[in-house]
Amino acid sequence: MTSKKNNLSKFGFFAMTASLFITVYEYPTFADNGKTLIFFLLLCGFCWFLPVALCSAELATVKGYQEGGIYSWVGKNLGSKFGFSALFFQWFQITVGFVTMIYFIIGTLSDVFKIPSLNENLWVKFLSVLIIFWILTFLQLKGTETTEKIAKYGFSIGIIVPVLIMFVLAIKYLLEGNPVSTNFTKSSFLPNKAHFSALVSFVLAYMGVEASATHIMSLENPKKNYPMIMLILVFVGIILSTIGGSVVSMVLKGDISANTGVVDAFKVLLPDSSFIVIVLGVLISFGVMAQVSSWIVSPTEGLQYAATKGLLPKIFEKKNSSDVPVPLLIVQGIIVSLWAAVLTFGSGNSGGNIAFQTAISLTVVIYLCAYLLFFLSYFVLIYKKQDLKRDYQVPGGLMVKTLFAGIGFIVSVAAIATAFIKPSSMSASDGKTYLLTLSISLIVTISIPLLMFQFYGKKHQKIEGDNNENDERRVKKII
Repeated sequence: MTSKKNNLSKFGFFAMTASLFITVYEYPTFADNGKTLIFFLLLCGFCWFLPVALCSAELATVKGYQEGGIYSWVGKNLGSKFGFSALFFQWFQITVGFVTMIYFIIGTLSDVFKIPSLNENLWVKFLSVLIIFWILTFLQLKGTETTEKIAKYGFSIGIIVPVLIMFVLAIKYLLEGNPVSTNFTKSSFLPNKAHFSALVSFVLAYMGVEASATHIMSLENPKKNYPMIMLILVFVGIILSTIGGSVVSMVLKGDISANTGVVDAFKVLLPDSSFIVIVLGVLISFGVMAQVSSWIVSPTEGLQYAATKGLLPKIFEKKNSSDVPVPLLIVQGIIVSLWAAVLTFGSGNSGGNIAFQTAISLTVVIYLCAYLLFFLSYFVLIYKKQDLKRDYQVPGGLMVKTLFAGIGFIVSVAAIATAFIKPSSMSASDGKTYLLTLSISLIVTISIPLLMFQFYGKKHQKIEGDNNENDERRVKKII
């Protein structure tokens, strides 16, 4: 990889990474679960997010593992086929995720500026998705420094500021004697059977923290700063998500809109300050745009690195003068545009039909498959490659490492299982269609990178002295 060295500050890398997973647009989804959201965010935070962060920090500091992100982390231990598959899963899920994130932006702006057609007219909504996404894509062509700036300002004023204001206003709201919504009070801290299907949504809240690893060589003093940043992110992510989800649940009565729930909460907290609500809505939208910007480049950097190893056609090796993989960004943009058409016109105005819910569930399950490979790779590292030099190790020795990775792996499997629980909002017949479609789609999607490797990558990959093929044969015994 030819990226510039040490051109990312600690806060710039922190903001870019935070923008990948700290998601204001998920607060309404959390809020639907009432007090149970606190349990799930703590559970997934400490039993899934913390293991991912710690294991990522160790993998990222192993000599020879720094370039390529999750491709190298998995590929060096399980073989190129599985490394490419993990990278593909990480990238594929976000091609749908872009659309859902931009839906939130459109819904928020439509609400605060009182332009209902922006969110209700399908053609206007579709074109809005394309305009926002392609503008953000073109902005990334100037390189990492531009992405860093968008991430820093987006995280600071688009996430931190609105959440802190929400928190202060919520305290004032409660001290004035306003009632707490039954959405919050009628729920319990511990989940019941009806809540189990929500586990996958809370795991989704922390997904993506490892995606910025493709930029690790641009971080100043990565050996020291990367592990430190990852640990800070764990606590920042848990705190912000818990505050945001809890406040939305406490102040909103009745059904909570996935698109406008955050703005609706501000309307309750600021009933006579419509201008401030507009400003906050714009700031939140900017924060989500920063998240989109960070995701646009991070996985494609990994794909470009895989292309240099012969796993993709040579055209995808190309970068512009700012070190940005332009051909991959164009292909990504075309795929996102197709998803936008399918989800917008396929889902109609409901946003919750079978096609839409299947697409969302599929992206989460596919990403979780990448994490399963991630944890398996970590097991190989700590048991088979203990002698490899690394600048950070999960503290506590082999048993503690095994415990952390084991818990993360188990939670990943459990989250995949909950995705196959029929949503309570679906009828029995719709539920069968949903489960069948999700199952077939999962099998097809998992097959894509394996077939790509078998028929192209295997023939063209550049063999290195990393013993990948022996590792690949070894991992079959584990799997």
